[in-house]
Amino acid sequence: MNGVAAMAEILRREGVEFLAAFPYQPLIEECAKLDIRPVLCRQERMGSAIADGISRTTNGKRVGVYSMQHGPGAENSFPGAAQAFSDNVPTLMLPGGPDVGRQGVSPDFFAVPHYERVTKWAAQVNSVERLPELMRRAFYNLRTGKGGPVLVELPGDVGATEYPGELAYEPVRANRFGPDSADVREVAKVLTGAKNLVIHAGQGVLYAEATDELEQLAELLQTPVMTTLPGKSGFPENHPLALGASAVSTTKPISVFLDRADVVFGIGTSLTRTSYGRTIPNGKVIIHSTNDPADVNKDYKADLALIGDAKLVLEAVIAEIKAQTNGIGNRNDAATASEVQAVKQEWLDEWMSHFTSDETPLNQYRIIWDLMHLVDRTNTIITHDAGSPRDQLVPFWETVAPRTYQGWGKSTQLGYGLGITMGAKLAEPDKLCVNIMGDAAIGMVGMDFETAVRNNLGILTIVFNNGAMAIERNSMPIAIEKFGTVYQGGDYRSVAKALGGWGVRVEQPEQIVPSLQQAIEVTKTGTPALVEFIVKEGFDFSRYP
Repeated sequence: MNGVAAMAEILRREGVEFLAAFPYQPLIEECAKLDIRPVLCRQERMGSAIADGISRTTNGKRVGVYSMQHGPGAENSFPGAAQAFSDNVPTLMLPGGPDVGRQGVSPDFFAVPHYERVTKWAAQVNSVERLPELMRRAFYNLRTGKGGPVLVELPGDVGATEYPGELAYEPVRANRFGPDSADVREVAKVLTGAKNLVIHAGQGVLYAEATDELEQLAELLQTPVMTTLPGKSGFPENHPLALGASAVSTTKPISVFLDRADVVFGIGTSLTRTSYGRTIPNGKVIIHSTNDPADVNKDYKADLALIGDAKLVLEAVIAEIKAQTNGIGNRNDAATASEVQAVKQEWLDEWMSHFTSDETPLNQYRIIWDLMHLVDRTNTIITHDAGSPRDQLVPFWETVAPRTYQGWGKSTQLGYGLGITMGAKLAEPDKLCVNIMGDAAIGMVGMDFETAVRNNLGILTIVFNNGAMAIERNSMPIAIEKFGTVYQGGDYRSVAKALGGWGVRVEQPEQIVPSLQQAIEVTKTGTPALVEFIVKEGFDFSRYP
């Protein structure tokens, strides 16, 4: 076998089932020979997003892999790597590369030096004999520690070289690491002594599969839990102690309880200051637990820190709190849960007129509310696109099980949600996979709806069509007044049909549920469905708490 065939065989041994790809890339054919299914996208950025969706949906256990041709393929794929890097998603990128002898010769594009800033680890296979070694390092980096994309560039001449002898390669095993016991004892004392503790949970809880342990700690201490945008669904939001998740928009329970907190325990989160997450107010004692020491004291001063896998950290903290409190913690105090529920109900009541609105153009919150009460949320995976759909969905969509929501946000490339949804459907074909996007987002990636058609991926795409980039309208009043700058148009229902899918346009509130029901039935046949809702321009974000 040559180098390309050897790489395909290594992917097979590592359990890879799908190869998101864009030709010309000889790895596609070699993977197909081994029953690794190629999924060809229409644009390279979407291939990376498909791989991203596979990894997110499976907690990185089934790594999403994306391969593209060298030169323009690697150049066009850069944004996808940047998005996965910002969200710490373990994806494997396998670009082709110019021959080794062309190193440093302009204008050839060499992926490794360009991608080093947006990958966890990147390397070039400079000889075919090194292929097993470098692929072992790639998969170890993907499965151990903080997530992020990993890149292995295979130059054309190395890929064509015959691999000598038998291929010696066994699947890589990951390692987890836990916190220092002395640190755990100190943290446990602060947690039990806090007057108004809030747990701030990130996606590390999801990757560690630590939802059960997070629930145990919350109930042991009777303390409320908020999640980050990518951490949403790591704690069930129908739990009495759930505050919800925060993006640009947030929930009233988060505002109330985070503001009054004296101690904030960040678990499985980088605690990054970002426009797409809730800032922790000053004056709090912060306990920061992460599996990456580089996160500690990055954006917030950490009074205490625990380094390790979120599941191992939570197990250790729970055991220590029980040891210090004779096993009872604060279980006898149910007042916090009652107050959380009271604040949540008050907040929902304030918004109920939007959830039940009969106005036209349609109110986006009515659509989200109707959809949430229509589907089986334990068997639904939902995501959104950047901008208004994200901010409208995140506070009000109540997640009830891990990985039923895909959150992304520190980088916000329009259209990325479509690829994530296709990846989710590949990984979980029996689940309803939904993407909510705006008209600006579908304008960027809409042709890749045909990728779902061609690959029989019965995803549900919901388009909020208000004919404008509404979230941007306040930033350019003169441009809008003179030239109508933010306004755009399109019949996206017809686009979906033209690309071989199913589509419907909805303009009346009584059509919302029937159209969604029909679309969901269509997805069960393997046909992607698109529901285009004609919606109002937006909502006054000053009303967010």
